[in-house]
Amino acid sequence: MANLKCGVENCTYNKEHLCSKGDIMVGGTHAGDSKETCCESFRKQGDASVKNATEHPSRTISIDCEAVRCMYNTNYKCHADHVDIKGNGANDCKETACATFKERMEAR
Repeated sequence: MANLKCGVENCTYNKEHLCSKGDIMVGGTHAGDSKETCCESFRKQGDASVKNATEHPSRTISIDCEAVRCMYNTNYKCHADHVDIKGNGANDCKETACATFKERMEAR
């Protein structure tokens, strides 16, 4: 579980820069930097398809992660102590990013 700070203020799950969804998925299977990642759990405020997950945001959250080249990814789970999600004003998940992404240096 990571401490999450969400800067995507227009996400329906964002409550005071915390996430009320309970868990998120970071996408970016082939990502080499943070701009190639996204919060696949993003839903724009007012999205009628979203059902309230929870009304209470949490400081810590479980993060599934497809960004396999990130140094914090172990078996598709994020193990960073702190995660920042960026993309305020996003209209879809491709306009968000995991700012904590750091490419894993491969052993040579």
